[in-house]
Amino acid sequence: MDLTYTSEDEQFRDEVRTWLAENLVGDFARLRGTGGSGREHELFEERRAWNQHLAAAGWTCLGWPVEHGGRGLSLFQQVIFHEEYARADAPGLVNHLGEELLGPTLIALGTPEQQARFLPRIREVTELWCQGYSEPNAGSDLAGVRTRARRDGDRWVIDGQKVWTSLAHHSDWCFVVARTDPDSVRHAGLSYLLVPMDQPGVEVRPILQLTGTSEFNEVFFDGAVTDASMVVGEPGSGWSVAMATLGFERGVSTVGQQVGFARELDAVVEAARRSGAYDDPVVADRIARARLTLEVMRTHALRTLSAYDAGSQGPEASVSKLLWGRWHRDLGELAMEVRGAEALTVAPSYALDRDQTTFLFSRADTIYGGSDEIQRNILAERVLGLPREARQ
Repeated sequence: MDLTYTSEDEQFRDEVRTWLAENLVGDFARLRGTGGSGREHELFEERRAWNQHLAAAGWTCLGWPVEHGGRGLSLFQQVIFHEEYARADAPGLVNHLGEELLGPTLIALGTPEQQARFLPRIREVTELWCQGYSEPNAGSDLAGVRTRARRDGDRWVIDGQKVWTSLAHHSDWCFVVARTDPDSVRHAGLSYLLVPMDQPGVEVRPILQLTGTSEFNEVFFDGAVTDASMVVGEPGSGWSVAMATLGFERGVSTVGQQVGFARELDAVVEAARRSGAYDDPVVADRIARARLTLEVMRTHALRTLSAYDAGSQGPEASVSKLLWGRWHRDLGELAMEVRGAEALTVAPSYALDRDQTTFLFSRADTIYGGSDEIQRNILAERVLGLPREARQ
């Protein structure tokens, strides 16, 4: 794997850097640093307007094929964009689930009609999406979903519950994994449905988090409907479609995420120097280990993306999730430790600062997006060849 950038790549980097510098000004300037994990509530509508501004200038869907409205950029040019976007402290994007997950799924497996209906609106950020996978008794075990959909003439009727549904309260549509064969079990008999959120049969209940915010939600389907054509792939093939979507989940934006992690680590180092904690050899060692692991994560992410770009999909994504989830959780703990007792106090209004938000929200990093336990099972079974864990 060659990790060097060509002169063309560096010219592209200059283009991205210049555009961001010229556009993150005026009303958009105050959006710097807003959004992100645990802070999705910050200036959401303003960030949506920024995301649409990006779209109008051609800075969304960079890796999508040109024939589907993307720019068809190379892997490394996509990486460069996300790196520079993070370095500019640009605001968190509101369209990740549509652009990075559903869009590529529809490009690979959707019908021409589905592509024509949804891809332009994803690219233009005029319709937002959420993901209807996890359920109260089927969190990381997607094959155990109990949400059901039955065919009724020219539509599907959906009943059930989803949970931990990110940004459902802002979303126009949801891609839902539901059981369409009532006699099926486990992976069989599932279908991947596209369901409108604005209808009487859909109720969204925000989940109050430790951070005091609610970017996760419960979603209840009670006779919700969608058109019969809104199934991706064949009815009953939802497991394979859902797995394809998950294959897109840890894409090039993860490299930009690590640039953001580096900024957070720099802030921890600065706080440690101010408080004197950096003089503690144990703290200094933890900071050094965090810096080294961050470099390991970046190299691993690029290697994984290169493998995907070449058409190979192995267990690398599971390793990546294990690395960054635990790393970020540990960083949150370290940030609180180096600041000392003052980090434990908040205003009466429970106004958390950034370190406190990171510490509390990062407790979930080893759970969402595939828990550590599930990732270890994948590696144990598919890499080490160990016996499969007993299923209920």
